[in-house]
Amino acid sequence: MTMANRVPEDALKELLNIVAGHPDGIATPDIAEQLTNDVPRRTLQYRLQQLVGSGRLEMEGSGRWARYRIAQDDGAAAGKQSDQDLDYSDLILLSDHARAIRDYVQKPAAARKPVGYNRDFLEQYQPNTTFYLEEEDRVRLERLGKPQTATQPAGTYAKLILNRLLIDLAWNSSRLEGNRYSLLDTKRLIEFGEEATGRDHIEAQMILNHKDAIEFLAGSIDEIDFNTYTFLNLHALLSNNLLADPSAAGRLRYIAVGLERSAFHPLEVPQLIDECFNTLLSKAAAIENPFEQAFFVMVHIPYLQPFDDVNKRASRLAANIPLIRSNLAPFSFTDVPQRAYTEAILGVYELNEIALLKDVFLWAYGRSAAQYAAVRQSLGEPDPFRLKYRTELRDAVGHIIRSKIGRREVTDEISRLSAKFVRAEDRAAFANVVEEELLSLHAGNFARFQVRPSEFSAWQEKWTDT
Repeated sequence: MTMANRVPEDALKELLNIVAGHPDGIATPDIAEQLTNDVPRRTLQYRLQQLVGSGRLEMEGSGRWARYRIAQDDGAAAGKQSDQDLDYSDLILLSDHARAIRDYVQKPAAARKPVGYNRDFLEQYQPNTTFYLEEEDRVRLERLGKPQTATQPAGTYAKLILNRLLIDLAWNSSRLEGNRYSLLDTKRLIEFGEEATGRDHIEAQMILNHKDAIEFLAGSIDEIDFNTYTFLNLHALLSNNLLADPSAAGRLRYIAVGLERSAFHPLEVPQLIDECFNTLLSKAAAIENPFEQAFFVMVHIPYLQPFDDVNKRASRLAANIPLIRSNLAPFSFTDVPQRAYTEAILGVYELNEIALLKDVFLWAYGRSAAQYAAVRQSLGEPDPFRLKYRTELRDAVGHIIRSKIGRREVTDEISRLSAKFVRAEDRAAFANVVEEELLSLHAGNFARFQVRPSEFSAWQEKWTDT
């Protein structure tokens, strides 16, 4: 280490003392506020990384979600290891190729070759000719993900298990970003709007954004596709109130971005980002197999980095579009170790190799499919009447909410809507179902009727007052 790069021991001791006062971990901005003297952000990050590298600090999460705590001794640390710290090859069966990728990306970033975006990696993929997933993989995934039920309209399966999917996918996808909410905390936040104590507001925002995005996908499956409308709006929902520049939500990137702990440098020219983004969506839309389609966007959205941030989250939710549309079990990333996912993505970034991400994908989808098979079994078959009139029910309940119709007027309005939408012999049953839906509405399930939070709140106030 040169004299210019040597960090004063007093400066390191001050950092250690600050972190020691926060046993549950502390983020970089909070550390900066407690320093005696102002330190440039890059300098502070360098010093923290030096303490992590020397084993004096532990880091949890990455990027803006990184939190630091005092390192424990080996015995204590072993008892506190999280899934992301364990050797995930004991959990996930890895091919020799995947192991080679893992071994490479586990080297220090400085020891890995700097690389830029390789456009040929995208251009050489030819839908329905090129396959990232082998035929036997696609057949096995179809067998795992297909419910043993009669043919149903697109999106039926996801709507049936929506309340469970909201919690599982929001929690697991957020967890992969370093979010520290527990599954129970996530359930309380989504169902009752209760933020967990001792957690940052930004973590709650991330989870609630996932909820909104999942409801968008499940509730609009007839309208969404692999196009700019879907992806820009999906990104806007996921990044709401999380970006330094609010106008960047739902907008393609025109600034340079860097990736921590990676030797990969994404594209910087806005025109090229736009061209590659459109090529990516065009290729994705042409893929016929839903699992190949899902995996393709999990590979190429993070690799392109088309948005200022929230690219991996967008890819994880977009992977569910073909699964929801085909009434396959959704992919909730259940039990996926953060380290496994991160290193698999690094393999794509730096080597354009998919073998590690593919092994993680195949293992993780099996976990998700098994979970939802059990959930599906406990729910039984969907009501055929509700399936028959699913569009009319959505429109009727949505109209009542948007029109702020209270309890006194609702019976007459339901009768009017029944006469408009439904055959005479089904009107009484239709009215009963509409009433049941209205009585069961709460903050966690209204988005399926395509109403905004403000509209629901206004209606709820009128409903409870009458």
